[in-house]
Amino acid sequence: MPRRYAFRWTEDDVHHDTMRAFLSEFIATAIFVFAAEGSLLSIAKLNKDTLINGGLVVDALANALAFAVAVSVTSNFSGGHVNPAITLGALAGGRISVYRAILYWLAQLLGSILAAVLLWISTGGMVSRNTLSIFTKTRPLGLAVAVGVGRANAVVLEMVLTFGLVYTVYATGLDPKRGSIGTIAPLLIGFIVGANVLVGGSFDGAAMNPARAFGPALVGWRWRHHWVYWIGPMLGGALAGLVYEFLLITTEPSHPRHQHIGPEDY
Repeated sequence: MPRRYAFRWTEDDVHHDTMRAFLSEFIATAIFVFAAEGSLLSIAKLNKDTLINGGLVVDALANALAFAVAVSVTSNFSGGHVNPAITLGALAGGRISVYRAILYWLAQLLGSILAAVLLWISTGGMVSRNTLSIFTKTRPLGLAVAVGVGRANAVVLEMVLTFGLVYTVYATGLDPKRGSIGTIAPLLIGFIVGANVLVGGSFDGAAMNPARAFGPALVGWRWRHHWVYWIGPMLGGALAGLVYEFLLITTEPSHPRHQHIGPEDY
């Protein structure tokens, strides 16, 4: 597939398939955010201290499974982004048009808001405690950087975690020579999400996804450190898209010395 940077309004952008992609991203993001944020509330209700006594593992598992499912149910319609940073990575690599990217971002943010509203209603406005008792008060919905963690450090952490996520998405879902690995792409993407939550969950919640942070922040009205969850993931996503697209994916026919697993052409 040739790289495409379309800044004009095209027929593709108003096609009914694009509208189905919008709806798919909206619903899948709502499903993911409801499970990801809801797992923290559930753990807090049982343990009071959100991510101790195995809570971090449970949270990572919830994120991994929910994101894998969200990617699976959207892959046939939108490519399974469910994350503005993944969409930006695809845009940076010229895999989607600008207008389609904007449409995806809107769907993802609206889906996150819906999930947070439904979660707030269904739990009776429950609040949860923050990661590893590092915050002194209970809080509403929303992520925050842990006490003692610098804001710049959190940006770098989110950037690195999201780079790994978007790189995995490219390698398993967007690479034209991904071969049979594409059939298990959602599962592999879920694995990296879960692993990254284990790494960064106790530091800043390991969002890797501006939409994951936005809906709960809006409904819980918790904006402190919120910019971290935009700058870090978006930088990491864009960088991963550029690196994989322009340094690893070749557009010229190659003459490999070994047999490739998968098709030669996109």
